[in-house]
Amino acid sequence: MPLQIAGTQYAPVAWADIAGWSEDDHLAAYKAFRTSCKPIAAQTTPPAEPKALGTSLRDPCRIAKGLDLSDGAGAKGFFEEHFLPLRISRLGEGEGFVTGYYEPVIDGSKTQNEVYNVPVYRRPSNLFVRGTNQNSAGLPNKGQVFRKIGRRKLVPYYDRAEIEDGAIEGRGLEICWLRNQTDLLFSQIQGSARVNLDDGSTIRINYDAHNGYPYTPVGRILIDRGIIPKDQMSMQKIREWMEQNPDGADELRRQNRSYIFFREVQLSDKDEAVGAQGVPLTPGRSIAVDKSLHVYGTPFFIEGQLPIESEVSKTPFHRLMIAQDTGSAIVGPARADLYFGAGVDAGKIAGRLKNNMRFVILVPKSLDPAARGRLVPVPDARPSEKIAKLFPQTDPLKDQKIGAPAVKPPAAGSTQKPATPTAQAASTAQAASTAQATVVKPVPLPEARPSTAPAPEKLHRRRRYRR
Repeated sequence: MPLQIAGTQYAPVAWADIAGWSEDDHLAAYKAFRTSCKPIAAQTTPPAEPKALGTSLRDPCRIAKGLDLSDGAGAKGFFEEHFLPLRISRLGEGEGFVTGYYEPVIDGSKTQNEVYNVPVYRRPSNLFVRGTNQNSAGLPNKGQVFRKIGRRKLVPYYDRAEIEDGAIEGRGLEICWLRNQTDLLFSQIQGSARVNLDDGSTIRINYDAHNGYPYTPVGRILIDRGIIPKDQMSMQKIREWMEQNPDGADELRRQNRSYIFFREVQLSDKDEAVGAQGVPLTPGRSIAVDKSLHVYGTPFFIEGQLPIESEVSKTPFHRLMIAQDTGSAIVGPARADLYFGAGVDAGKIAGRLKNNMRFVILVPKSLDPAARGRLVPVPDARPSEKIAKLFPQTDPLKDQKIGAPAVKPPAAGSTQKPATPTAQAASTAQAASTAQATVVKPVPLPEARPSTAPAPEKLHRRRRYRR
């Protein structure tokens, strides 16, 4: 069947008509794509959740595995040879929407003390996500989450306020301790963090599970309350307001009932954060997409203007990105979260992104919508208008039964005499015969096409006789 993505409109576009395609650094995008190809080429079974692209990325990934390109021209030719560009957006819309994310670098401690007293929890053992294996590394960020009581009873898990008030403390779930709840909140929003410990070492934490409640953006609450104007909203503005209003920060933070649990990952200071695909992210080339619609490893060309140099700048952004991550707030066919790396500078850029952009999805040529559409059977051609008039077709179920027409009573003031029973019967019979004469017998609809499948062979059964 042709390419189908729910609630999406897409149309072929020529490479020359994509603004900024020729000027991009295709070699950097090719290296990020090859990173995603490692788990894709190793797949032996189809994905559990069927998507439009399915397993079609295996072919270009296996080709890329054997190519060691070292120049941008060769990388550009690879994408143009093995992919087809389709401009994509939500149905009825012309553009998509992008935000940014990064990996925070924060201070912490392995032990609780007066300075560091906010715990970072790992996933509790009594947390269950319906339809998933509890022993798997990294549970999905969507779906129902339960807390088990006794042997059989399941109830919703604790929300953010209950966990902050100590619902799961004292169980040995603490990975480390942070300075304040704001640092923990931003680490949960980003899904990962680098924690510089007070003993000089560093640990890396990544998303592992959530408590089942939908994510509520605290920035949207500040906008709705008129505290921060929409055009000035950024993560830096949120942090500044929380630091200046600690009591209001507690109330605001608890409006977001979602809570993230982490796991410690063995990465060095030089390694980038690992996305949901299980591969290291590439700053400026990795994006988070809607996992329910898209396949990890899919290339997207994103074009438009972004406030990268400053909050009011309109820096041209024309770049080929690779889908390697996901997020609970990333919903829609043309929705992406751009990864900018780790640290304060990356956080400043990522924190002010909320822009409309144009999306082009690169689809493997094996899924060419035009070529696959030609294979779809179409119904027989309708007869011409002239033939339709000569052979009118009627639906017997909709035709009314031909009965005796009702005899209208004489109008008031009319001199017409009432008909006698004999005359009335004759008139009724004449009208019925006239109606039958004018009605054309319906032409039967053509029979269904005969089956072309070979007829099953008759089984020759032996008769068994008993003596």
